[in-house]
Parts: sequence; C-alpha cells; structure tokens
Amino acid sequence: MASWDDVRRIALALPEATERPSYDGLPAWRVRDKPFVWERPLRQADLDALGAAAPDGPLLGVRVADLGVKDALLADDPSVYLTTPHFDGYPAVLVRLDRINPSELIEVITEAWYARAPKRLAATHRTEQGPTDA
Repeated sequence: MASWDDVRRIALALPEATERPSYDGLPAWRVRDKPFVWERPLRQADLDALGAAAPDGPLLGVRVADLGVKDALLADDPSVYLTTPHFDGYPAVLVRLDRINPSELIEVITEAWYARAPKRLAATHRTEQGPTDA
C-alpha cells in the first residue's frame, strides 16, 4: 500500500519538482508550476456518479500524456485506476493509493512528470537516466 509520504518522496525526487497546495489546500506536486500529481478526494458529484463503486481510500490525481494513455490505464487495471465525469475529455486519472504497488507508483508519477515537464528538461532527465529495460 502506498502512502502520501511515498508520493511526496517520488515526486520531489524529480528535477524541478515542488510541492505546493492546490487551490483547495490539498497537496499538489508541480514542475515549473504545472501540476503533475495531486491529492484528489472524491467530491459529492463524483460520489453521486460512482454510486456503490466509489472507493473510500486515498486518491491521487495523475496527469497522463493523452487520452489514449488514460484509456489504457483504465482498461489495464480498473481496481487501481478510475475516473469520474469531472475528468471526461481531460488527460488525467485517479489512482487508489491503497491498491497500487510501489514500482507502478514510481512509474505513474514519473510519467506524469514527463507529461508536464518542459521538453528540454524532460529530454535531459531521460538522457541522465540512461536506457530502460522496456
């Protein structure tokens, strides 16, 4: 089970990442003032839309590269990834922290950072990380 401390540690390890509360006062992590992950509890409209399927654990909002990535994550593991009508047409998913494994959390946060980081900063970081096994 992942925690907010895990999210904080992973997010702040990325270049130029900062933590600053979102407009509603909850933790959010940014790169050059663009949010890439944030705490996102369900709101009443979300609860109404999800009904009995609404999770009760902590949720992390995660920016993704595009709607195709969003659809792939939602299809890949609906026990971990979900969305609400609030995010329709927007490249972001919600992640159940109590169900994601640590290596997948690192991957999803890092990919969110890449989706929001300036191209040169992202390219430099990829070069410094070296080749991946993917």
